[in-house]
Amino acid sequence: MQLLKKNLLIVICLMFTVLAKADDDDLKNQFSPINTAVPSLSIAPDARGGGMGDNGAATLPDISSQYWNPSKYAFMESKAGVGLSYTPWMSKIVRDVALVYLSGYYKLGQYERHALGASLRYFSLGEVPLTTIGGETYQLLNPYEMAFDLSYSIKLSEGFAFGVTMRYIRSDMGAAIEYDLTPGNAVAADLSAYGERYVAMGRNEGLWSGGINISNMGNKVSYDGGATNQFLPTNLRLGTGLLMPLDEYNQLGIYVDVNKYLVPSKPTRLADESDEDFEKREDEYNNTPFVKGMLKSFSDAPGGLREELREINFSVAAEYNYNNQFFVRGGYFYEHQMKGNRQYFSLGAGFRMNVFQLDAAYLISTVPSNPLDQTLRFTLSFDMDGLKELFK
Repeated sequence: MQLLKKNLLIVICLMFTVLAKADDDDLKNQFSPINTAVPSLSIAPDARGGGMGDNGAATLPDISSQYWNPSKYAFMESKAGVGLSYTPWMSKIVRDVALVYLSGYYKLGQYERHALGASLRYFSLGEVPLTTIGGETYQLLNPYEMAFDLSYSIKLSEGFAFGVTMRYIRSDMGAAIEYDLTPGNAVAADLSAYGERYVAMGRNEGLWSGGINISNMGNKVSYDGGATNQFLPTNLRLGTGLLMPLDEYNQLGIYVDVNKYLVPSKPTRLADESDEDFEKREDEYNNTPFVKGMLKSFSDAPGGLREELREINFSVAAEYNYNNQFFVRGGYFYEHQMKGNRQYFSLGAGFRMNVFQLDAAYLISTVPSNPLDQTLRFTLSFDMDGLKELFK
């Protein structure tokens, strides 16, 4: 049992934690990323958002809006669409870990002010061997995390839409019941909104956009029958952007996203704190309802306001397009070194025809020894109106 838990801990740490290098012992002691269950829910699944520094709350609507801001589906010009994304994750370390993401939408009603969206994500952690002390493999685990969700968005006016999403989540570390480790299950909801309006820019008009998405609000996850409970990666995402016409065929969009986990800080042992007091604080954290945890997340950082501000990460991005057919993208994502140290540039490109669009993205880390460096993403999406015309 202890050997199994040790192997699973190694897997989880390898897959999801990017450790900051610091020579100063004091800095190492301050390293305190937010701990959550099912961390794969925070991975940007598509090549467009991934190529813009994980940005998407207020970018123009696309097939993958289900992850970034489902309200944008109400603004899609086509009646329906579907897309498939693939990300070979942490390819510098392992070769059998990948994220597959299928998403799509359908607009309803005579005036198409309503839209349904759906997505299925599957994150495979590959094959994990369990070995004895002598090095002999006695079991192979195939851990995975998955989520399926449905969204509904409605255009309340010509320039504003609201959306709600329901999600089923399952996290299976591949361990059998006899090891006292069972799959974790959860149900969660998202609330989102998106707005856009034209603004005067000299002789031309630019398109301003703004969006918000509060995602993964749901019950806590347990792998041991409720003895310990972990929060989902509930996240607040705010974004704004401006699409500027350069001439008749060329456009440039500039976008900014700000994110904060709505998850309370896990207790850390204080100097001279007794075992009894520390265990009491741990029990309180373990039994905190997720709604109360969301509220506490704004004021419970051990370092006070300074540390709360460190929990905010942001991304800036730009997207150039020629005649809505050729796209070049770039972005930068920043997370404080004490809260995870994800800092990287990303580049992307896309090509659109009447029927399909192909996008690719590439990540370039700006911190040393980052296993996310050189991550690739690919997305292939289809416009159902285009397909319909093709077969007429």
